[in-house]
Amino acid sequence: MKESRLSRIKKLFLIFFKIGAFTFGGGYAMIPFIEKEIVEETGWIESEDIVDIFAVVQSVPGVIAVNSATFVGYRVAGFLGALAATLGVALPSFIIISIIALFLYNFRDYPLVKEAIKGINIGVVALMISAVVRLGKKSVKNPFSWIICILSFFALVLLDISPITVLLVSAIAGLAYCFIKSRRTLDTARKEGKK
Repeated sequence: MKESRLSRIKKLFLIFFKIGAFTFGGGYAMIPFIEKEIVEETGWIESEDIVDIFAVVQSVPGVIAVNSATFVGYRVAGFLGALAATLGVALPSFIIISIIALFLYNFRDYPLVKEAIKGINIGVVALMISAVVRLGKKSVKNPFSWIICILSFFALVLLDISPITVLLVSAIAGLAYCFIKSRRTLDTARKEGKK
């Protein structure tokens, strides 16, 4: 039985509310959860498409978590899906920050909170590594993509080049690679046609 659009919109809100409530560390830490819920559990988006969505999300202005929710929501259920997913992912943070602001003035100074945040930070690193490994398996498939990946990593980490510059140069390199590859394929087909 096909799922109705309204049902998808409600489900999007609940999924992203859960992700927003239980994921610490921002958008990168959310990637494995989004992939699990949207690709594996619901099957709304294909695995290859989610990689493309994350690539677009990282290259546009704004918070990665909100951008991810908006793009995925729009892809699944149009404008209302985007709205539901965006509200779902943002609402838990808004509620939690409001409660902290109201009741716990020096929240971070409490010893228990400090220790909990240290533990959460370690967990977030593991989530981010998991996201990198999963996305890498789907994105880095040939020698050219490995070259771009390694050069981008060194440009970001060692040379401290702006992520925007790295993304633009990677996009131009990808376009040039596709153009050269298609020209070679066309030339090979022409040569074989002449024989």
